Amino acid sequence: MAITLGSIIGFVTWFLLRYLVAGLYTVNQNERAVKTSFGRAQRVGQATTLGDPISEGLNDEEKSRYTYPQVRVIPPGGPYFKWPWERVYKVTVATQTINMATDPESPQANSGGTMLEAVTKDQLNTGLKGQIRYRTSERNLYAYVFGVKHPIVHVMGYFISVLRERIANFEAPAGTAAIGIAPVGTAPLSSPDVATAAMGVSINDLRKNLRDINEHMDQECRTSAARYGIVLDASLITGIDPPSEVESALAAINTAYNQVSSDISLAQAGADQKIVQSKRAVEIETLRAQAEVQPLVAVADQLSELSKTGVGALETYVRNVRLGLFGNARKVIIEAGHE
Repeated sequence: MAITLGSIIGFVTWFLLRYLVAGLYTVNQNERAVKTSFGRAQRVGQATTLGDPISEGLNDEEKSRYTYPQVRVIPPGGPYFKWPWERVYKVTVATQTINMATDPESPQANSGGTMLEAVTKDQLNTGLKGQIRYRTSERNLYAYVFGVKHPIVHVMGYFISVLRERIANFEAPAGTAAIGIAPVGTAPLSSPDVATAAMGVSINDLRKNLRDINEHMDQECRTSAARYGIVLDASLITGIDPPSEVESALAAINTAYNQVSSDISLAQAGADQKIVQSKRAVEIETLRAQAEVQPLVAVADQLSELSKTGVGALETYVRNVRLGLFGNARKVIIEAGHE
């Protein structure tokens, strides 16, 4: 009887420790959890991701492919309890950063995960540097936990394919095309449009439009949450490096372009200065002419008023002025009359 009672107490103790105490768990603040029962995730009725705004960017074909059930998400806190036939999957929802050249399945690829290669429209092999900020989507945990084996691998592959396609077909917006390298032996380019058509795409165009490229990538990857359960917060392409044989040519072109721009600016500044000086000279001469004309106008007005005072007044004034001039003159030459 003692052995039987001891066995029962031991079994009860083992059962409590194994299935009750060990069944308690907590969820950290930067985590979310999904619980399965006999391998099936606890779902929210018949709801799917098609009824969530994250699927709005999918086309009809993608909606039929990326349809996932909505699962019950366990928020931070606890302690929670699970039965032995239940299993808890915890995932972090904190924003993470990864080098865009990182290959999770092959760490040695892309120069050890430091630079991603892409080919431009004019057949230049360029190196891209940058980062990707991402986080797990709470609204599609089923895809992240159960739908895709390695979600970050799929997201990185999708991102890189879209980026390479964008680089390969990129055309600078009108009015922003940079100076490129014209083929040897070609005729002078008569207009910017002809120049752009002849040069294709230059590295300078890509560098000048990094912001547009980043915005395009954000727009194209907005459906990653519906596809793989990962939200791309931002793509930050920070550098575009041309091949070594092109770098020196680009440096020379940029130097020449900057020199021409400097010369044009200096010429415009000199022309503006001369225009201002000419306007001031015209104003000075105009004021000087007005100053010389004003006394004459005043004398004419006085003579007009004098002529109105009486007959012979103007002749008398002229005679008095002449006498004053004769009085101040040292010599007077008088024309002799003809006999």
